[in-house]
Amino acid sequence: MIKVLKFLKPYKWGVLIVFIFVALRAFLDLLLPLILGFLVNEGIGLGENSVSPQVDKIWFYAGLMLAATLTSIVVTITSGYMESRISAGFARDLRKAVYKKIESYSLREVDHFTTSSLITRSTNDIQQLQQVVNMLLRMIILAPFLAIGAITLSIMQNPTLSLLLVVSIVSLIVMITIIFTITMPRFQLVQKLVDRLNLVTRENLSGLRVVRAYNTQDFQAKRIDDASKASMMLNIFVNRVMGLMWPIMGLIMGLTSVAIVYLGSVYFIGIDGFDPGTMMALMQYSMRAIMAFMFMSFIFIMIPRAAISARRIMEVLEMEIGIKDPENPIALPENIQGEVTFKDVTFKYPDADLPVLSDISFTAEAGKTTAFIGSTGSGKSTLINLIPRFYERTSGEITIDGIDIKDITQFDLHKLLGYVPQKGILFGGTIQENILFGQTSTDEETMRKASDIAQATEFIDEKEEGYQYNIAQGGSNVSGGQRQRLSIARAIAKKPLIYIF
Repeated sequence: MIKVLKFLKPYKWGVLIVFIFVALRAFLDLLLPLILGFLVNEGIGLGENSVSPQVDKIWFYAGLMLAATLTSIVVTITSGYMESRISAGFARDLRKAVYKKIESYSLREVDHFTTSSLITRSTNDIQQLQQVVNMLLRMIILAPFLAIGAITLSIMQNPTLSLLLVVSIVSLIVMITIIFTITMPRFQLVQKLVDRLNLVTRENLSGLRVVRAYNTQDFQAKRIDDASKASMMLNIFVNRVMGLMWPIMGLIMGLTSVAIVYLGSVYFIGIDGFDPGTMMALMQYSMRAIMAFMFMSFIFIMIPRAAISARRIMEVLEMEIGIKDPENPIALPENIQGEVTFKDVTFKYPDADLPVLSDISFTAEAGKTTAFIGSTGSGKSTLINLIPRFYERTSGEITIDGIDIKDITQFDLHKLLGYVPQKGILFGGTIQENILFGQTSTDEETMRKASDIAQATEFIDEKEEGYQYNIAQGGSNVSGGQRQRLSIARAIAKKPLIYIF
């Protein structure tokens, strides 16, 4: 949790200002019951030495209460605005760091976490931390300040009656501890069930055509329903248990107020300066002390829950990257030709018993087409994925013009390659944006030529918007063949030295 909170460092001055404002708000909240006591005793005339209402004092103390209340409102609004900005900035920076880290992953690291889990960590977990940071900025100063101040001022009003407050707080702590013990182990399970629900939903939506072709809609619907129901039942249980906190707290506050009024009226009123104003102030401080402990309970409940999210995020950020750039990379020569050579290359997937590829050697000459033929599962795609270093070879050498691809940066390596994935992948945006993906310039001639070579021009021209036709996410509004042709056009438009199909 502490490691994740380091992302708050750029906002340290804002955090300090928020803490000052929150402390001021707590001070004003503690001041109000004191002023109310003076108003009742001296203004209304219910005090030990007062005989009748004094209008001037009523206006004076009422004015003080109004000023303190308005100041508290302004301070609360200002600090709330700053808390929101800081927590939102924290989440943005954390999300950016997580995404940047994921971008550096090889397929091995992605497979380790699974795509659905990475999505959950980048969204739900970060959102959870954002909410906790927002709450911590407000409560970490307010709750202790209110608790200590309210208890101290209660004792100053009447030490004996303040024992009721101690009993109330102990009862509250016992209740919070019981709820904490029941719910905490289940918070981690909630996140795992969200991962599971995302996985099942993503599988079903991405394979929707296969699901329909095999008439397995009911089976898939049951899978989603089971995953959703498991998440729902656990959330209902946790929320029901957590929902007991407010009614129990209300009961404790009500009983405390009744006890103070009864005991104060019967046994203490008129003794040692204990008057109605003092009793009202004591009631107000008791309520504030109980609320402060309630706020602290939320902190103690949310921190372990956030710690689970923080640990999941730090697992992503601290994951050792299997494929790294060399410390002293070799610069590619200007006259590089693009001859790819495999020499005794072996590759084995993590945790696999046997290698997928063993002692593979060949040379793909520059300017020529090299094809790999084999049955399903023979390792053709795996072999291709070794060239851009999506996976790292287990042993052997892969060179381009005699330069080992491990000796050049991945950026330089990828500049040489035009990659067409086995399954055509398109991004949300126009056809033009997809063909010129990753390029800074908008060269229409290059784009049209690439479309012609990929045989995509015909169906593009049929669209009313032409190259400005909007592609839906994943290319769902074009056919599989059209997706593939646009993927080929994208590779051609890059004008790479080596094409990988």
